[in-house]
Amino acid sequence: MPDPQTTPQAPEEVTSKIFTLANVVSFVRLCMVPVYLVLLLNGYNLAATLVFAASAFTDFLDGQIARRTHTVSRLGQILDPAVDRILMITGVLGVFLVGRIPLWVIIVVVVRDAYLLVGGGWLLSRFHIRVPVIYPGKFATTFLFVGFSGLLLNWPLIPGLGWCDFSWLPGFNGAPVSWGIWFIYAGLILSLGVTVYYSVAAAKALGRVLREKGKPADGVV
Repeated sequence: MPDPQTTPQAPEEVTSKIFTLANVVSFVRLCMVPVYLVLLLNGYNLAATLVFAASAFTDFLDGQIARRTHTVSRLGQILDPAVDRILMITGVLGVFLVGRIPLWVIIVVVVRDAYLLVGGGWLLSRFHIRVPVIYPGKFATTFLFVGFSGLLLNWPLIPGLGWCDFSWLPGFNGAPVSWGIWFIYAGLILSLGVTVYYSVAAAKALGRVLREKGKPADGVV
């Protein structure tokens, strides 16, 4: 696993440009979020699923464009993960509002994403610390996005396992459920593990920065 660094990790020079193609893609993805909500709340399940899926599964596109066109920007480094977090929170909120997911799932996703967004922003702005994204984190996000898409589509429904009678554990009780719930569970487990990794890595990086600041300058006793 890569060690966290005290400066952003990028093979290219980071620019201050705002109007780059990658940032435009991120902005378009952001604009798709309210469109998804309006469609879902008005009963257009298929259209809402397509909009959500298009925004979710172009996650890699803005980053790839930035690197391949050598236009990695400071705005993009903030906007790209922020759009992912906003989409994740809005996705689970929408599914909850139409009654297809229990409350505890939305609490876990929202608290976890708010923790990463606020904590990461604070570390970057205050100490210039950015913990590099690891692939298990991307896999967790992908599992959750696939799961939300399945719940949005709400078809086909599959029988529950019948292991319990708890209504707040869809899939484990006997009620029919969307196949997407199993991707949700897999994504939640993996994302919580990744969050622990990010927390430990950030704490180590912060400790190094604080130790460096506490060292006397060369030649000073």
